[in-house]
Amino acid sequence: MLISKKNKVYPWGHERRFNAYSNYFRGIYGARVQKVSIDAGFSCPNRDGSKGLGGCTYCNNEAFNPSYCKSVKPVSEQIKEGIEFHKWRYNEAVSYLAYFQAYSNTYASIDRLKMLYEEALSYPGVIGLIIGTRPDCIDNEKLEYLKKLSEKYYIAIEYGIESCFNKTLKRINRGHTFEDSVAALEKTSGLGINTGAHFIFGLPGETREEMLSQVDVISALPVKTVKFHQLQIIKGTTMEMEYKNNPGDFELFTWEEYLSFIIVFLERLNPEIVIERFTGEAPPRFLTGEGWGKKRTDQLVNLIEKRLEEIDTWQGKLYIR
Repeated sequence: MLISKKNKVYPWGHERRFNAYSNYFRGIYGARVQKVSIDAGFSCPNRDGSKGLGGCTYCNNEAFNPSYCKSVKPVSEQIKEGIEFHKWRYNEAVSYLAYFQAYSNTYASIDRLKMLYEEALSYPGVIGLIIGTRPDCIDNEKLEYLKKLSEKYYIAIEYGIESCFNKTLKRINRGHTFEDSVAALEKTSGLGINTGAHFIFGLPGETREEMLSQVDVISALPVKTVKFHQLQIIKGTTMEMEYKNNPGDFELFTWEEYLSFIIVFLERLNPEIVIERFTGEAPPRFLTGEGWGKKRTDQLVNLIEKRLEEIDTWQGKLYIR
């Protein structure tokens, strides 16, 4: 592997010390590509009773849905408002990805999915879809349809996996196993569709050693992109009550602890995996406790990059294939 110093380029083609999502799209399209979130009114099988009720114990979608995302609005209206929302911050974006974000966005009939997806793709400037869903909400018919779309558009299915440990998945009421996630990723990737995965660090009952041990498992998964974030205790969730009743079951990170943890994790992570996010951020009004104060996601990314530079390390430095 090329060892990068100042002004040197890493194997992923740029100078940043991790394989960054924004640079990944610049490499494909030559310019910034902006995601625009959509709430299309989906549910989940562990909410509507088909597998369970109440949803994942940590989940409150209101804590991360942008203000323009309202399921009562048509998809095209949400995209329009989303583009306007982002323009003041990212003026250079000329292309957009419609991000079906809230709940499980393949959990519907194929006819309904086609209607929603194609409405999004027909909007000027939209070049593809990012579809957030669960590994138990996909099937061959939907995958074949998305494969066909991927011949013309950028298509990615982002699976909420959250943990590699079945004991944790059961405790947080996911309603599926890690093996289900692996099977969905392999089937999706096998059809040439881009895959993403989401993981949470700090879930109840997991030690720091167990959290770190997941890096080798994740590195071997057929994923193009990953999102990581620290557990946040969100008001109004089942986990809020669990945390209040049994705080000793949780190993919540301070931001200093998380910074040290993510650096060690990053050194062992497969360098071919593109990292979209290191941390999660919810409005303070949704958080139980003090959280991380006023530190925002972009500030924490800067701290991570500064630490990587200080100790001269990078994503995959200690990765063993």
